[in-house]
Amino acid sequence: MLSQAIQDYLKTIYKLEEDGTVSTTAIAKELNISGASVTGMLKRLASMKLVDYNSYKGVRLTNEGRKIALEIIRHHRLLELYLREALGFPLEKIHDEACRLEHVVSKDFLQKIEEILGNPEYDPHGHPIPSKDGDIEISNEKPLVNFRNGDVVIVKRLSDHDPQMLSYFEKMKILPSTIIRIVDKAPFNGPITVFFNGESQIIGNEISKNIFVELYEEEKED
Repeated sequence: MLSQAIQDYLKTIYKLEEDGTVSTTAIAKELNISGASVTGMLKRLASMKLVDYNSYKGVRLTNEGRKIALEIIRHHRLLELYLREALGFPLEKIHDEACRLEHVVSKDFLQKIEEILGNPEYDPHGHPIPSKDGDIEISNEKPLVNFRNGDVVIVKRLSDHDPQMLSYFEKMKILPSTIIRIVDKAPFNGPITVFFNGESQIIGNEISKNIFVELYEEEKED
């Protein structure tokens, strides 16, 4: 049984790998610990053949390390969905609760959750849930800020790194599957006027970078 610390490292490296090889500095910042502590753990993970580590080039997960990371992410995202759908937790609180539970729940418990939830494919933020075999859907959505005036888009996922931002999304009812029309983008990285749920709203440029969308299907067919 791998320790919680090892599992957290593998999960963190997996998430940071989207930008390529992961640096010690990036891991230290993400986990809020010292660079020396990270270096020590990476050497340990390399000896366990869970990562490929070079002090100058950074670190990447091995196939075995990636498999374990995806299993933990699967636990986390299923728990988030259960906390949200079955227990009514608000979006901004499910991440921390799931972090506390993901290392201790049994496979039988997770299987029961999966059955209750109807074998879901996405967590409450719209992130794909890895399969039992370690497969995961590749996300191709783009930030709302990348789209143009007049575009009609559908929200696919929300950035989940900031609880306060998640609280804002929930208050504004900007959630996965929300259909949004871009009315006007102010110049020089100004706010964006959008129309959704029957009314116009103004959202900040920074907020729009954390809402990941794709063109709405009707728009694609035009």
